[in-house]
Amino acid sequence: MRTWTPPILPELPGAGAAPKLFNTATGRLEHPAIPEGRALLYVCGITPYDATHLGHAFTYLAFDIMQRAWRDAGIETVYAQNVTDIDDPLLERANDTGVDWKCLAEEQIGLFRSDMHRMGMLPPEHYVAVTEQIDEIAGAVRDLLDLGFAYRVPTDDSAGEGEQADDVYFDTDAAERYSQWRLGDVAPYDRELMLRLSAERGGDPERPGKRNALDPLLWRAARAGEPSWESPVGEGRPGWHVECSVIATRALGGAFTVQGGGADLVFPHHEFTAAHATALSGTPLAHAYCHAGLVAYQGHKMSKSRGNLVFVSKLLNSGADPSAIRLGLLAHHYRSEWEWHDADLETATRRLGAWRDGLRIAAPGGGEDSASSAAVLQQLRAALANDLDTPVMLAILDAALDRGVDDPALISDAVDALLGVKL
Repeated sequence: MRTWTPPILPELPGAGAAPKLFNTATGRLEHPAIPEGRALLYVCGITPYDATHLGHAFTYLAFDIMQRAWRDAGIETVYAQNVTDIDDPLLERANDTGVDWKCLAEEQIGLFRSDMHRMGMLPPEHYVAVTEQIDEIAGAVRDLLDLGFAYRVPTDDSAGEGEQADDVYFDTDAAERYSQWRLGDVAPYDRELMLRLSAERGGDPERPGKRNALDPLLWRAARAGEPSWESPVGEGRPGWHVECSVIATRALGGAFTVQGGGADLVFPHHEFTAAHATALSGTPLAHAYCHAGLVAYQGHKMSKSRGNLVFVSKLLNSGADPSAIRLGLLAHHYRSEWEWHDADLETATRRLGAWRDGLRIAAPGGGEDSASSAAVLQQLRAALANDLDTPVMLAILDAALDRGVDDPALISDAVDALLGVKL
C-alpha cells in the first residue's frame, strides 16, 4: 500500500546515544537489542474511520521521535505499520453512514496519509493493509490449527454450512503448555482485569463453546451481509490479533526491536499478537513493548464512541502550524496520560514563536551570555536517550533560546532533526 513522502532530516555533528525505553512487559527502562545496528519497529495502525484525531497523532509522534533518536545514534531503522481495513467497528460505521466500507476505508486512509505527511512524520517502509494479506493470515490460522494451538467453535448465524460455518479460536492453554509464550508476558495483569479488558476491547469472554474465556478469535466464519474471503479454514475474515502477527513478522521477521502502539493495546491486542507469533514460529515477537499514553478531551479519554475527538486535519485546515501541534503534543511525555485543552495549541504557538524569535535575535558567534549550541545539543541528546523525555527537551530549548545561542543554525537543525519542529 502506498505510504507518504518522508521529511528530510538535517545531519547533525557527532551522534547521540541509543535511547533507553520503558518496556511494558518488564516494567523497566531497557536498551532493546538492536543486532547489526538495525532497529526494527512495528506500530499498530489505524482502523480507518474517524482519522486522524490527536490521540492517534500522539501515539504516532512517540514512535516518530523514537526513530529520530535511533537515527541520530547512527542506527538504521526499518518501520512497519498495518491498517485494519476490515473489522467490526469499520463495518458498523459504514452501515451507520450508508457508505460502502471499502470507500470509507480508502477515504480515511488517504486522510491519515495526508495528516502524517503534513505533520512531518517519518513514514513506514512497510505500510500494509489487512486486506492485502488475507491469504497469508488464513494460512497462519490453518497452521495454528495443525499445530494444535487453535480449535473450531460452531456458529448458528454464519453464511456457510458444516465445517465452513465454524469460527476459529486460539487455544490459550495449549499455547502456554507447548510454546515459549505465557499469558501475561506482555500485559502483567491479573485474570479479572484481563477478562474485563477483553470484553471492553473486542473480545467475547462469554462466548459459549470456548475452552478458555480469554481465547481470542482467529477467523470469523462468513456471516450474511458481511465481507468474506474463501480460505483454507473456510469462508470468512481474520480476527484482530492474528493479522498483526502475520503482517509484523512478514515485514520484520521474529524478535524485532519494538512492538508499539497506544496503551489501550497492551491487552488483549499486543498480548495475543505476541502469543500467535510465538506459537507459529517458536520465537518471541519483539524484544520490547512500548506504549503511548491515552489522551483525554473534555474530561474523558478521546474516543470514537464518545465523539470527543479533536482532528488533526481540522486544526491544520484552520491555519494551525504543524510544528505548533507537534509542540503541543511533545510537551507531554509519551507514556503520560493527559488531557488536551483548546488553549494548549495557543500555548504551543506562543512557544514556537518565542523559539523563532530567539533564533532571529541571536547573532552567529553569540554574545558573552549566549548558550553554547554544542552544549545544548548534548543536553537534548541526553534527554532523548532517557526514554524520549521531550518535556525536558522543550525546557532546555526554552532556556537556551531565551538566553541566546552562539550557533542558531545548529539549534535550528537539531530541533528539526530530533523533534521534527521547523524553526
